[in-house]
Amino acid sequence: MGNIMSPALRPPESEHDYDALVAGLDELLELVGDDEEHPLASLASHMGDLIEEYDDAHRPMPEVRGADMLRHLMQWHGLDQSSLPEVGTQSVISEILNGKRRLNVRQIKALTQRFGLPADLFLD
Repeated sequence: MGNIMSPALRPPESEHDYDALVAGLDELLELVGDDEEHPLASLASHMGDLIEEYDDAHRPMPEVRGADMLRHLMQWHGLDQSSLPEVGTQSVISEILNGKRRLNVRQIKALTQRFGLPADLFLD
């Protein structure tokens, strides 16, 4: 059994190791589910930490500006610049998307309420 478990206990050293760890975690999460008291929950947590460390080292997330997040949400929800009156007029939205204006606190609050997302996603 030690041979089967060893990939789950050590950091991945290659993409193949990483893929195997992710697949193992997926299978484990099917067993554990949301039960934090499950005997294998701590193993799932450890595997998740190893995956996150590998991702941080090998797949850094690009910096996303508030305007980028807004643009993505508009595309995702099929919205145009006039579809966000709580944020501002079409010209204000255009200036935000073009980097000529930053989202302010009121606008960020409106976006977090509308989309149910944390405010830090919109901060530059």
